[in-house]
Amino acid sequence: MHAGTSADERPGPASPGRAGDRRRQDRQRLAVVATFLMQGLLFASWTAHIPEVKAHLGLSDSTLGVILLFTPIGSICAMLVVGRLLPVLGSRRMVQVGTLGYSLTGPLVGLASSPALLAAALFAWGAFQGWLDVSMNTQAASVQQIHARHLMPTFHGAWSVGAFAGAGIGAAAVALHVRLTAQMLVLVLPALVPIAVLSLSMISDAPPPQHGPAVRLRRFSRAVLVLGAVVFATMLCEGACADWSAVYLRGPAHVERGLGGLGYAAFAVMMAIVRLTGTRLLERFPQQRLLPLLASLATAAMAVALATGTAATALVGFAALGAGTALVVPALFSAAARLPGLGQGAGITAVATFGWAGFVLGPPVIGGLAGIGGLRAALVLIPAFTLVITLATVRLGVPPTTTSGTER
Repeated sequence: MHAGTSADERPGPASPGRAGDRRRQDRQRLAVVATFLMQGLLFASWTAHIPEVKAHLGLSDSTLGVILLFTPIGSICAMLVVGRLLPVLGSRRMVQVGTLGYSLTGPLVGLASSPALLAAALFAWGAFQGWLDVSMNTQAASVQQIHARHLMPTFHGAWSVGAFAGAGIGAAAVALHVRLTAQMLVLVLPALVPIAVLSLSMISDAPPPQHGPAVRLRRFSRAVLVLGAVVFATMLCEGACADWSAVYLRGPAHVERGLGGLGYAAFAVMMAIVRLTGTRLLERFPQQRLLPLLASLATAAMAVALATGTAATALVGFAALGAGTALVVPALFSAAARLPGLGQGAGITAVATFGWAGFVLGPPVIGGLAGIGGLRAALVLIPAFTLVITLATVRLGVPPTTTSGTER
């Protein structure tokens, strides 16, 4: 059971004391949901402004592509530090600091007056994104452990909902000629205040194991490498879909102008739906069956889409890809938090770093392959990786999320 938590905090029959416990547990879940929602909202709210920023700074497509990489690179660099700070500060304080930094560095992106300053602002913003990503997932793992339920998919579903809202806010701001900096400053207060209040309900993390050479080696153990490889493949597919789905629909699939964004929309909608229903799905079906089943559907749908080359099958394929990858990261982050010999933060940090590396490498790898054999052939990499995910999740033997209250 979680350190500092009594047996009375576990669910039980209704009583005044139990009612108080349920209210406390509701606040704990709400604090994590709000943090995921806020990060998704802020992240997605700037995407609609990218064309305006590109035009304002006179950037070419290739230069913009390089500069955009500074966000995930900043995240990866921050993760190398966060894993060491989490055992000292705890995820609650790290979430508070990360939320403050993420909210305040966002407006700097809109203030950048040169390509170099834009790259620096995106690096700083990305660093706090990585900081917050690991911290909030560690807190989510702690809350999930206390509640003994598969809550991680719901938390990641909240991120998807926040991203939808943020994308809508960004699109509306662009339509109303509101500058990015003004938009981000307006969002700072509603982002900071709820998290500042709700974070007071966040719980303490499980005590980490004693650090030493053996513990450091466990960060590169076979279990970490396998989990990291699957998350790498998953986020590579996500990054490839985010950056290339519209290009594929407008090009090889020949959709009309203005409809290219439907591919990523289909992907994101299905990912959100599956994640928001993920708690019930994972409580009803074993992970070792559910994850491979969803990934195999994504593999088949994307293979058919690329084989036929039609817009309709492409939309089905991208939607299936969203459904097929939706639960992989939440489930494997939960598994990483429970790896023996590693604290929750260290396990999640190690696996998340692999994931962000996949997110960084996926789009340029697809672009390079497209330059050789065309985009349609290059995107075959997606069903190839979802096939790897299918086979790997069958054999992973992911540790169960739920525990008896006495395990910790």
